[in-house]
Amino acid sequence: MTNTTRCCLIVEDAEVDRRMMRRVFSRQYPRMPLLFAHSLAEARHKLATEHVAIIFLDNALPDGRGVDFVAELAGDARFRALPVILVSDWPSPFMYAKARAANVRAIWSKSDFRDGSVRRAVRTHALSA
Repeated sequence: MTNTTRCCLIVEDAEVDRRMMRRVFSRQYPRMPLLFAHSLAEARHKLATEHVAIIFLDNALPDGRGVDFVAELAGDARFRALPVILVSDWPSPFMYAKARAANVRAIWSKSDFRDGSVRRAVRTHALSA
């Protein structure tokens, strides 16, 4: 990691959702740096170069599924404890089972990405670490 400032990483490929997430997150944590990745490949690069404190991860991305990516993170000692909130348009029972096995902190629909939820997630999982 080249940067030691703790930041939030949002992995989301849809521009409209990125704008909404930026707006909500910035209202709650205007001083916490916010990074975006549009794909899993870009997320891997950000994780290698930035000090990420929490990830909000879409499930359906151009180069794979977020739920598979969290299993990858759980298998890597560097990222095993990194808090991940999976954010999906259509959470499925299969996704819940895979996410639980990979120690995902929560699964939200996109409509759950609101001020109070974001504030609680960051305070509980990122600021306490």
